Amino acid sequence: MEIHLSKTVMMNDTLIKELADVAKDAALLQGVLMRIQETPNSSELVTYAPFTLFPTPVPKAVFLQALAVQTHYNTLVDKISQDTDFLEEALSSTIAVDDFTARLFKLHQQILKEGRSQSIVLGLNRSDYMLDQRDDGSSSLKQIEINTFAASFGGLSSRTPDVHRHVLKVAGRLEESQNILDNNPAAGLARAVAKAWELYGSERAVVMFLVEESQRNIFDQRYIESELWKRNIPTKRKRFDDVCKTGSLDQDKRLFVDGQEVAVVYFRNGYMPQNYISEQTWDARLLMERSLAVKCPDISTHLAGTKKVQQVLTRPGVLEKFFPDQPQVVEQIRATFAGLYTLDMGPEGDKTVTMALEEPDRYVLKPQREGGGNNIYGSEICQVLQGVKGSTERMAYILMDKIHPAPVQNYLLRRDAPLQLNNCLSELGVFGTYVRQGKDMVMNECVGHLLRTKSSEHSDGGVAAGVAVLDNPLLI
Repeated sequence: MEIHLSKTVMMNDTLIKELADVAKDAALLQGVLMRIQETPNSSELVTYAPFTLFPTPVPKAVFLQALAVQTHYNTLVDKISQDTDFLEEALSSTIAVDDFTARLFKLHQQILKEGRSQSIVLGLNRSDYMLDQRDDGSSSLKQIEINTFAASFGGLSSRTPDVHRHVLKVAGRLEESQNILDNNPAAGLARAVAKAWELYGSERAVVMFLVEESQRNIFDQRYIESELWKRNIPTKRKRFDDVCKTGSLDQDKRLFVDGQEVAVVYFRNGYMPQNYISEQTWDARLLMERSLAVKCPDISTHLAGTKKVQQVLTRPGVLEKFFPDQPQVVEQIRATFAGLYTLDMGPEGDKTVTMALEEPDRYVLKPQREGGGNNIYGSEICQVLQGVKGSTERMAYILMDKIHPAPVQNYLLRRDAPLQLNNCLSELGVFGTYVRQGKDMVMNECVGHLLRTKSSEHSDGGVAAGVAVLDNPLLI
């Protein structure tokens, strides 16, 4: 089933160009903004974040399925983060060969040994899916990954519905414009951060956004900050360098940075090896993990989001361990799993290697990395696996079935890019939040969605990686 925006495609070039101009202005009016790439440190040079001219049709049933399963995924991530034996067993092969995951795991072990200082846990997750096209033309929801660390675009995706509503109205599609859902993940994410801040219990303490040196996607974060300031919750933006230079713990393990007490550390940086430029950076991460501040995510939740954990969860009986006596929950989660295969040493891993080398186009090879642009496809899979198939280095990867969404035709609006019709593929993200205090789950919510669309010629990469663009689902 190839979904066409048939009425859209039949529009003449003059109207398309006019609508593109209208759309770009609407995006700027709504604050769908990014800093310009060439000058990311200049706060005065901005452009619209790339987005589609038209919203993309998404079947209502699969969309609602993705929203419905999110609170169960929140619970699952939280349970995994508390199960030290499971994490150790799941990641044992990966940490033997992947230095970055090994370093994170060492940090996790150190915190366990010393004892966690804070019983409040804050999770801001995003579960990403593609709609796999079945032979009968219907779609099934398949999870690509779950992001437990710095899940982005909750801010900007809160501003895009009005842009597409306006474009459809100008195009004479009033009825369709009313089918674009309200969506405000920024408010939902901030609500969970606010709850953690309240439970921490100090009005003077700040929510610290730990951010990169230069940040093109700053406005995405600013919307969440703005929602917190509306609640009179103070926020500060700090870098690893600031924590290295001025971070300290008092005798009660309260965290101070630049002399201010920190109630919540919201990590928007620290998920890639290159974020840790020195031993001091690792020391800063350890300082924050040791502290009384609520961490989002804490180190064990960070590890719960690894690709290896995702693969282990697909094994028979594993979900049942986390949801005993809840077969409907197990069924709901398992229905979203794509095929995932181990590359550990032994017969099972050997079989995976053979499968991948025989039919590389059926699979995606994934390292334990976040941030988009890391996955390996097609003939490259053969190159990588031929090099590591006989060695333990292969354990740094997992193999996943390639998902085949139905292509949709659309225009991708980017600064300085030509206006042309593209065959596009979309990825649906669902935002979930939870707050736990000790054994009590204080909050567990699905707070919104994100649709990203890219030209079908690109295999991998998100909006921040410069490949995908923002979009909205038009429920059909």
